[in-house]
Amino acid sequence: MILKAEGIHKSYGDLKVLKGVNIQVEKGAIVSIVGASGAGKSTLLHILGTIDLPDSGSILLNDQKLKELSTSQLANFRNSNIGFIFQFHNLLPEFTALENVCIPAFINGLNQDEAKSKGLKLLEILGMAERHDHKPSELSGGEQQRVSVARALINDPAIVFADEPSGNLDSKNAKELHTLFFELREKLDQTFVIVTHNQELADMADSKLTISDGIIAGSV
Repeated sequence: MILKAEGIHKSYGDLKVLKGVNIQVEKGAIVSIVGASGAGKSTLLHILGTIDLPDSGSILLNDQKLKELSTSQLANFRNSNIGFIFQFHNLLPEFTALENVCIPAFINGLNQDEAKSKGLKLLEILGMAERHDHKPSELSGGEQQRVSVARALINDPAIVFADEPSGNLDSKNAKELHTLFFELREKLDQTFVIVTHNQELADMADSKLTISDGIIAGSV
């Protein structure tokens, strides 16, 4: 098991968003999380990905109890063990595709030559090798999202969290991205937890969890 969360609660003021969420994810699984807007999907994803902290509950990720880590330790753990893909690509406009991919590796202490070699291999897997020296403004939306996927994978994360990854793409690019997740699972044994409103992607996953009123209301 790569991830186990128990009794996750989160409130913002008087608004209770998560009310005791339990979730388990096996290594190599692709899990989708669905639910109405405001149900707590993104909040849960941010807590599982250590971007936000729960009010209570426990998270075991890659055999590490997250509550045992200090703020700086948590930041280091996040960069080494977790990849993120967001709806908006969040690429730095002044850097090339390859440089954007390599930034987490540089932060993690990998030397420049090794990081660029690894980044190029990922871009090749993602069909973007010939575009490695292009800046984000020179790439289509689908290409930018592939760069963000490569960036999420550069540090060989234990798990990748994706928040509406195809929400900003047209139907053709969305389908290609959805297929890509499964190809990466086969090639890299990568684990994905994906929050999505896209029913096709949600149904493709190994399991689909539905959040309603702050809890996991169903699992398929």
